[in-house]
Amino acid sequence: MIINLNNRLEELPGNSMSIRDILKHMSFTFPHIIVKLNGQLVKKPSYDDIMVNDGDVLNAIHLISGG
Repeated sequence: MIINLNNRLEELPGNSMSIRDILKHMSFTFPHIIVKLNGQLVKKPSYDDIMVNDGDVLNAIHLISGG
């Protein structure tokens, strides 16, 4: 499948993948991350349940804090 991930086209295996599987596949291991699928905020407890399909738009934004 091909998805738009952080404004870049990415080809991923299969017809669909969970958000958690995509984050693992892309090595996104940030402790604080915000995920939006097709413009809708996805909460962390749903990462295993929500599937991303061909043509979807996924944004995974790494939050950095500091002072």
